[in-house]
Amino acid sequence: MHASQRQHIATVMEVAADGAGARAAARHEQVIRESWLRCVHEHRLDPTRMQEAVILPQARLREHQDQMEAFLHIARHGLQTLYSTVAGLGYVVLLTDARGVTVDFLGDLVFEPSLRKAGLYLGADWSEQHAGTCGVGTCISTGQALTVHLDDHFDATHIPLTCTTAPVYDSEGRLSAVLDISQLSSSQPKDSQHLALQLVKNVAHDIENAAFLHRHRPHWVLRLSGAPQFLDVQPEYLLALDDNGVVVGHNRRAQLALQRADAQPVLGQRFDRLFDLGFDQLGRFVPGRPGDQRAVMRSGGRELLFLSATPPPARASRSAERPAASVPAPLAALSGGDAVLDRQIERVARLVNSPISLLITGETGSGKEYFAKAVHAASERRARPFVAVNCAAIPESLIESELFGHLPGSFSGAGPKGKRGLIQEADGGTLFLDEIGDMPLPLQARLLRVLSEREVLPVGATRAVPVNIRVMAATHAPLEALVRAGRFRDDLYYRLNGAHIALPPLRERSDLGVMIDRLLGQQPQRRSLDAAARARLLAHPWPGNLRELRNVLDYAASVGTEGRIGLDDLPELRSADTPARPATAAPAATDPDWLQALREHHWNVSEVARRLGLSRMTLYRRMQRAGVVPPNRAG
Repeated sequence: MHASQRQHIATVMEVAADGAGARAAARHEQVIRESWLRCVHEHRLDPTRMQEAVILPQARLREHQDQMEAFLHIARHGLQTLYSTVAGLGYVVLLTDARGVTVDFLGDLVFEPSLRKAGLYLGADWSEQHAGTCGVGTCISTGQALTVHLDDHFDATHIPLTCTTAPVYDSEGRLSAVLDISQLSSSQPKDSQHLALQLVKNVAHDIENAAFLHRHRPHWVLRLSGAPQFLDVQPEYLLALDDNGVVVGHNRRAQLALQRADAQPVLGQRFDRLFDLGFDQLGRFVPGRPGDQRAVMRSGGRELLFLSATPPPARASRSAERPAASVPAPLAALSGGDAVLDRQIERVARLVNSPISLLITGETGSGKEYFAKAVHAASERRARPFVAVNCAAIPESLIESELFGHLPGSFSGAGPKGKRGLIQEADGGTLFLDEIGDMPLPLQARLLRVLSEREVLPVGATRAVPVNIRVMAATHAPLEALVRAGRFRDDLYYRLNGAHIALPPLRERSDLGVMIDRLLGQQPQRRSLDAAARARLLAHPWPGNLRELRNVLDYAASVGTEGRIGLDDLPELRSADTPARPATAAPAATDPDWLQALREHHWNVSEVARRLGLSRMTLYRRMQRAGVVPPNRAG
């Protein structure tokens, strides 16, 4: 330990002891001293420790990156612009998420070993709870742009560093990222970082505005500035309004400038309460008019600003035509107008060409595989294979070789020619892992490696094979409960859960009638429903969801005569006034659908397996894993 490090530790301990410290008061700002106190009293960090930077492994890093994939694409240009300005001065540029993990990095890779050791690198965890007082962590804790210079750092390991940071907020006022420029060492005083601080703040503002404009393309976007000359070039304030003139988004500067003295948030305020102008007059402020003719007064005559208003894109019919215009046809065909499902479809439409993994959940038969196929068909991968793997249907003894492939003679029973696994078969396309909750634990670790490294190691091989796949997984089981029970890896869960799509059960959808007609129209017999048969189908609770509906219509279309399907042509259905779930009690949050079905059908395994489209052995295996014993066998 160097003398400078011993002296620094003594200063931190002095502050921790009396809350101020004479030496610290003379050298360090209040924000730094307060951070030191948080480190000792809230985060329980030891001032005498000498901890090098924590670098997350690649798989964990990718999880953090996946959570903000779209934002990273937007921010990248800002990072490159900033780096081109400061690289010659020995800086590196870091972008962290709101938890302090570095998700993007630009620096001179000649110094990679030193940068990595110092934590100025991808995957470094700079949260205040782990790293102590530092640029990123203290920025997150305070929400302020700041410089943490040399011995401002809490941990004596980091005192050679100088780090200048600025927060990036989303359009609802939440901190979403931190922009940082850092040097491995500096011989200059802290004041030398003043221009660096202004530069980082400006670029953070630009990134924030770019993300805002991307997020609020469907809304009215208002640009405001105190000077008309900069209104269309570099507006200070951004607001987004919905069709009723209510604020649905803002940038950070607008939030701070327009927030009322009573701390009432800007979000949710009506435009005409913030400005002396009616929402219906915004048409006078569209681009094209001279900037000095677009003046507007803040409510109460407090400030004169200049306004440019951009209306939302024209939409001929927002209730019907917007989904068709913005959603690819394969996805649009999944819904007949159900609002809940439409929201999920519109959300996933923005991710069709993203590498982000999708986790699709829903009751058995709710259309999870159809949904995944539609995403694939709407994507740039549509010309490549869609490979579906039912993790519950493959015997445990074969699932490893089926998924990963094997070399000739690599295990007892292996063929003489070897075999490409299903993961390799999906190369260039989409791998759909159905019933992922049934995957054995040992194979979950191997699958995690495939997802993180994008390579697969066949059974018996010593060299991995690269693969380019988009992964979607589906389950009707509550994965969070399986994670808590130790039956599913948490790191795999977070990897698969890049975006979560929850499909509603058919009984809760408002488009049941449309789906009946749509599925009936796909029948080769071209039958139509009479009124009584339609009423019966609309009243049925559909515990088997779309799968059950399709089976019922297949049967009815086959037995119906004279082009009509009557009530007598329908197969036996559960009474329409019987609830889909037992009325005595709500199901436990961790009870899977197959267990509920067993209870409803008095533990008739064959009947439940038939209704759920499973083999009896698969159902028996799930019962055994869950420790479920039928009441008639409990003795």
